[in-house]
Amino acid sequence: MELNIGIIGCGYWGKNLIRNFMEIQNCRLAAVADTDKKALQYIKLRHPSLIAYTDYKDLIASNIISAVVIAAPAQEHYRMAKEAMLAGKHVLVEKPLATSAREAQKLVLLARKKNKILMVDHTFLFTGAVRKMKEIIEAKELGRILYYDGVRINLGLFQKDVNVLWDLAPHDLSIMSFLLDKKPVQVSAIGVAHLKKGIENIAYMTLGFKDDLIAHFHFNWLAPAKVRLTLIGGSEKMIVYDDTEPSEKVKVYERRVKVMHSPEGEYKPNYDYRIGDMWAPKIDLAEALRYVCEEFISSINECRRPLSDGEFGLRIVKILEAAKKSIINNGKIVKL
Repeated sequence: MELNIGIIGCGYWGKNLIRNFMEIQNCRLAAVADTDKKALQYIKLRHPSLIAYTDYKDLIASNIISAVVIAAPAQEHYRMAKEAMLAGKHVLVEKPLATSAREAQKLVLLARKKNKILMVDHTFLFTGAVRKMKEIIEAKELGRILYYDGVRINLGLFQKDVNVLWDLAPHDLSIMSFLLDKKPVQVSAIGVAHLKKGIENIAYMTLGFKDDLIAHFHFNWLAPAKVRLTLIGGSEKMIVYDDTEPSEKVKVYERRVKVMHSPEGEYKPNYDYRIGDMWAPKIDLAEALRYVCEEFISSINECRRPLSDGEFGLRIVKILEAAKKSIINNGKIVKL
């Protein structure tokens, strides 16, 4: 079954979505919408068959459109997704799903009521690197997961409507939630707004779980270099995931530490360090956004929940909202 797709937003990410939906099977990109007439003209020159709207409401109201893809600023996600589902359309929306847990919850309930697919574009879940790490973790190769550390820093791009947490953290939180399949029970965060009041440009966030697993993240728009690094420590092996690496993005280290108690008793523990090999598994380097688009279409045709469905997106928004609350209260722990 071929679905007619409409895309709202022809900016940087919108252009990538347009390119991918033009290439995949079982759907037809029929229309685009953007308030920027120059952006629409650019798209029309390359894809003359597309219907172009300057008002997204006209795209949503179109009888030929079955599914709507939203590549608009974060503060528009709730309103546009809500209007699209009320009009009977399936929805794929950029991250984050909404700018508050209350709005995200409403979208999840509306999708359920209207029996429509609601998917959030958490692109990193579909990368070969993340899928390979999922395989390794599910195979229990790391043993018991002890910690999860993430660093995502660069110089800019500053956002006008959201702070560095809402801009960068959805990537790492979605990866962590997918890999560990565990829900944190508390969050604490601190941040500083150096350039614009109320818009933190640097933040540190710590998540606690029911067991002794701990997760910590560093986000920064004022870093001199671009760093995309994740460390996952297990009781048997450890993973280093460097997304800036061109090919060997994932490296698995056979390293661990165990406490060996001496005969004199537990007051004199010895530490056994296991320093083994490192190996870099082969990963799929295909464009992840292509898989996002294909997942959206297949989930509609197969009437099933997509990998990053509305409930998954809601989980991320709840953590972000709690982190912002913690920042306002000088790092106070917020229960989830």
